[in-house]
Amino acid sequence: MNRTGQLRAALAGLCCLLAIAAVRPACAQAPISSRVIGTVTAVSGTSVSVMQDSGTDVSVTVPETANIVRTEPGSKSLAGATKITLPDIATGDRVLILVAGDPPAAKVVVVNKASDIAAKQQQDQADWARRGVGGLVKAVDAGAGTVTITATNRTLTIHTTPSTIFRRYAPDSVKFTDAQPSALAAIQPGDQVEARGDRAGDDVTADEIVSGSFRNIAGTVSSIDASANTFVVKDLVTKKTVTIKTTPDSDLRKLDPQMAQMIAVRLRASGGANAGAAQGSSAQHAAAPAVGAPAGGGQFRGQAGTGAQGTPGGGQGGAAGLARVLQHSPEIHVSDLHKGDAVMIVATSGSPDSATAIRLLAGVEPMLQASASGSQSMFSSAWSGLGGSASSDQGGGEGTSQ
Repeated sequence: MNRTGQLRAALAGLCCLLAIAAVRPACAQAPISSRVIGTVTAVSGTSVSVMQDSGTDVSVTVPETANIVRTEPGSKSLAGATKITLPDIATGDRVLILVAGDPPAAKVVVVNKASDIAAKQQQDQADWARRGVGGLVKAVDAGAGTVTITATNRTLTIHTTPSTIFRRYAPDSVKFTDAQPSALAAIQPGDQVEARGDRAGDDVTADEIVSGSFRNIAGTVSSIDASANTFVVKDLVTKKTVTIKTTPDSDLRKLDPQMAQMIAVRLRASGGANAGAAQGSSAQHAAAPAVGAPAGGGQFRGQAGTGAQGTPGGGQGGAAGLARVLQHSPEIHVSDLHKGDAVMIVATSGSPDSATAIRLLAGVEPMLQASASGSQSMFSSAWSGLGGSASSDQGGGEGTSQ
C-alpha cells in the first residue's frame, strides 16, 4: 500500500476512534494484524502498548518509517493533522494504528492526545449545558423527523436533520461512553431524551440526540450483598424479585422521614396521581434550588411532567420540588440498606430479573403506602431533574433542560 492509500485507510478508520473523543466505536473491529484502536497504556523504546476497545492488550512496533500524525478530537479527516514523533505519544492517548508487513509493524499512527480529549470533553459538556434540553418522549413523527418531549412545564419539539447524530444508552449501562450509534427509529414514547442544538421558543434543531429506555421499580429489599454491591428487590407490581446492581455511577439516597410523611399526606389528599403539585411548595421550602450545572454518570436532567411509561407525573411542582429535596438528601451505600426496606429505583432496562440502578431512593415506606403509582410517577419525573456524580469519561452527553 502506498502512502496515499495508507492515509485513505486512516481516514476510514477515524470513525472508530471513541467519537474520537469519548464514545465507543460503531464499526466492527478489524483484525489486530491490520488495525489497532484503543488507549495507550505504555510507550517503551520503539513499541507502543495499547488496550484495544475490544478489551485486549497488544504491543505494536513503531519503526522510524511510520507516519505518525496528531489530530484534534472530533476530526473527520486528516486535514489539519500535524506530524509528530514516537516520543510525543504518551499514556492515555487515543490511537488508531494501521499495521502491515512481516513481521507486523505500524505504518500509520493517528493520535488523539489525552489533553486534547479532556479539553474537548469540557467544551462539549459546557455546550450541552448551554444548548441542551431534555425530557420524556411524548411522540415521534418519523416522517417529519421530529421528537416531541415534555420538559419542565412545557412541551418541546425536537427537529432532526440529516446531520443529526443519534446515540442510545446500552441496556445494561448508565455511562454515556457506553452509548451506541442509533437512529430516530429507535426512539419510542416514554424514553428519556437529551438533545443539543439551537433553540427558538419551543422548537429545537438538534445537532445530537441521546436517548434511552429505563424502568421504574418500587418494592422491598429482600436480601443484600454489600461485597458485590448488589441487592434483591421484590417488585410491588410484578411480585417478582429483581437483582439490582450498583456501580460508582449509581446515585443512592435516603429521604428524610418527616419529608416522606409530608409527601404521603399530599399523595392521599389529592388521590395519588395529582399529588405532585401540592407537594411541590413544601419541597421547595425544604431545600435550596437544584444545581443546574451538568454532571456525569450517564444521567439525564430534563425534568418531565410524565412518568417513564407516559403516565401522569403528578404536576411539575411535585417533580421539580422532589428533585430539589433529593438533591440535598444524604447519599447512602448498599451496606446501609436493610431487609424489608422500601425503595424506589430508576434503573437500566436490563433483563426481567436484573438491572443496574441509576438512582435509588430509600425511606419511602409512607409514600408507597399512600400511593405506589403516584409515588413512582413523581419519582420518575423528579430523578431526571438531578445531576449525577461527576465523571471524567463524559464526552458531552448531558445537558440541563432550559
